[in-house]
Amino acid sequence: MSRLRPLRDISLHSIILLALLVGIPGLVLAQSGTGELPENASAKSYGSGWRCDQGYRAVDEVCVAIKVPANAYLANTSYGSGWECGRGYREVDEACVGVKVPENAHLNFSGHDWDCNQPYRKRQDGCTLL
Repeated sequence: MSRLRPLRDISLHSIILLALLVGIPGLVLAQSGTGELPENASAKSYGSGWRCDQGYRAVDEVCVAIKVPANAYLANTSYGSGWECGRGYREVDEACVGVKVPENAHLNFSGHDWDCNQPYRKRQDGCTLL
């Protein structure tokens, strides 16, 4: 009897998986591709549906231009604002403002903040000698 239970569980799981695979494609493909392509969109190279061209983002089934502020560039991501500040700038209130590097400091690896030179340490808005 214990041999039949694993077989029954596997069969039940298989039926559930099959039902999900049959039912999900309609949910996943919100951009069904059955209608016309929105302006500034291209058909997907696989499956059906469409995706917005670079520099545009899908909003309510249309492609809207991403507004890139001064000192920023388009980011190739499907999340966030769609842009990133250039090196030496940081995002503040949907704009890019220059990073103020204090004396005895340098831009850090990210380019959006600063670190103190050795042997200085960060204290508030500057660098102090240890």
